[in-house]
Amino acid sequence: MKKKVVLGVMPTKRSFLSMEEAARQKGMFMERIRGIKPDSVEIVDIDDLAENGIAWQPALVDAIVRKFRSAGIDALFIPFCDFGEEEVAARVAAGMMVPTLVWGSRDERPNTFESRGRDTQCGMFAATKVMARFGVTYSYIWNCSVDSADFAKGYERFVRTVMILKTLKGLRIAKIGERPGPFYSVMTNDANLITNFGVTTVPVSPFDCAEGAKKLIADSDSALADYTAELLTRFDRGDMSVEQVRMAAALKLSIQKLMEERGCEAAAFECWSAFPKLIGACPCVVLGEMSDCGLPLACETDVNGAMTMAILNAANLYESAVFLADLTIRNPEDDNSELLWHCGPFPYSLKAENSRAKLVDGQESFELKQGHLTIARFDDLDGKYSLFCGEGDTTTGPETTGTYVYFKADNWKRWEEKLMFGPYIHHVGGVYGDYLPVLREAARYLGIRFDNAHEQGIYSL
Repeated sequence: MKKKVVLGVMPTKRSFLSMEEAARQKGMFMERIRGIKPDSVEIVDIDDLAENGIAWQPALVDAIVRKFRSAGIDALFIPFCDFGEEEVAARVAAGMMVPTLVWGSRDERPNTFESRGRDTQCGMFAATKVMARFGVTYSYIWNCSVDSADFAKGYERFVRTVMILKTLKGLRIAKIGERPGPFYSVMTNDANLITNFGVTTVPVSPFDCAEGAKKLIADSDSALADYTAELLTRFDRGDMSVEQVRMAAALKLSIQKLMEERGCEAAAFECWSAFPKLIGACPCVVLGEMSDCGLPLACETDVNGAMTMAILNAANLYESAVFLADLTIRNPEDDNSELLWHCGPFPYSLKAENSRAKLVDGQESFELKQGHLTIARFDDLDGKYSLFCGEGDTTTGPETTGTYVYFKADNWKRWEEKLMFGPYIHHVGGVYGDYLPVLREAARYLGIRFDNAHEQGIYSL
């Protein structure tokens, strides 16, 4: 999967300040942003509407808003070339009511009697107050130079935040079956997801998934034959027969087809409690393979787990796979390390290079690669939603079954206390990369509580 954020860019200047200097500033930041994640951002400018593509005249506001609406922008970037025009900035932002980014380059020197500078920081203080009065929710990159690492980092984080909001807007989650009987913890309120986030759960019958798989086999489908052969080059099938591997491969293709037909980008999947009887094998490998296709499935019909994976998928701009893990045991070799494990549903693309990939009754078995992880959990209680998030590096520990990796927290006791007092369960999403600031900003736009794993919550005894 690959999506793009459509970003409207409206530079602004103060009417009586230098147009030449404003144009110079504009040239520098436009060149910079066009080189940051170009495959994930489509830029819509106002070069056809304003002199040098820089807004300062109130009379142009309506035309700018019309253009941005026609282009269907997902977000707005208002770079201040100098003090800017607060009326123009606020009215365009209020006219769009999309996530809005504010930034202006740091002024080089104070004013003198001979010359006046840009007064950029000063103007942004004024404009953001007016935006707030108009009810605009905005993000801000602090007053830094355009060639700084802070600017590039802030701009990219905004793009990732917008991708999360874009993904959740109208997200459809396939609900494949019901929760396992004993699993009260994965219960969700589907109606509240629609009301609060515009997210719809779409019922999909496990029977239909299984029948679709059986039809592919009966029809001697060529795509299935190719996929089965490719799967066998990656996994040691152990005691599994080729027929069982073919059935697992067929189930993956069947589920992918059903999800695409229904416009679903994630799914909550009744796995071990339904499919062994339907297809004669455990379907865990299907979940990992689907995540590698950009269509992640959460185990045990965990809808909030599917939401978590969709959020993480968007946060990393669909550039690598995500996974859903059980929080299981402390690493016996490290008090601050936790085993992230599940019976075999992790994406193959995240496998450690030296870890041998096996299939055991349809369940994958391998260790994930080492790296920096963002761990998250979207969950709810009594109609109130929270997004838990923390970061840390992977580490090593005793070998185990299934798919796994050890995660080292900065203070596992604090993490455990946060998770225990909730409202969370034993499932967390994982993605390689450092996305805590992105998820924190997304939670602010969504109006939900951001629960930072690196800050103390309720204490245990």
